[in-house]
Amino acid sequence: MIKLTFLFFVSSMLLQADTKLETYKLYQDAKYEEACQKGEGILEEYKDDEEFISLYAFACLNADHLDKLSMPITALKKSKEARANAAYFSVILMQKKLLMYSLSDRYDLKPVKLPTTDYVLSTVFDLYAKDTSPKDRRRYNYRDPNDAKKSYRLFVTKSAPSPKMVIEEYYDKIMTQRHIYW
Repeated sequence: MIKLTFLFFVSSMLLQADTKLETYKLYQDAKYEEACQKGEGILEEYKDDEEFISLYAFACLNADHLDKLSMPITALKKSKEARANAAYFSVILMQKKLLMYSLSDRYDLKPVKLPTTDYVLSTVFDLYAKDTSPKDRRRYNYRDPNDAKKSYRLFVTKSAPSPKMVIEEYYDKIMTQRHIYW
C-alpha cells in the first residue's frame, strides 16, 4: 500500500513537471493561446514560482487574454523583475479598462496620465488619449507614430452579453492582426 501511494505521488509530480515543461515549450514555439490555457491549469501548483507565473502572464498577454493577468499582477512581488512585470501588466490592464470605459461611456481620457508600454493596446491607448477629434465616431483610425506604413483601427462591437473592443493592425493597408478584448 505504501509503495502504491509513493508511486502515485511520484507519478503526479512527474506529470506536473511535464505540464510545466510543455507550457514552456508552447511559449517558445509562440503558441501563446495554448501556453496560456495549459499554464492556467497548473497555476495554483506553481503559485510561488515567479518565473513560471511571468511566463504564463506573457503567454496570456500575447494571446490577448488580458483578464487573466489579475492573478499574476498580485502574485509577482518577491523579486525586482517580478515587480517590474507586475507593473507592466497592471498598466496594460488599466489602459484596457479605461479605453473601454471611454469608448462605451464617453469618458474623457485627456486628464489621465499613465506610463506606456510597447504592447499594441498601449500604443492605441496613447493615440486615442491624444486625439483631439470628437469622440462620438464609430471607428477610430490612427497612424503609428514610429512607422508610417503601420496603422490601427479601433472600434467597439455591440455583441451580447457585453460589448467588445477591437483593435485591428494594418501594414500598408493590409490587416495583419486583430485583437479582441472584453
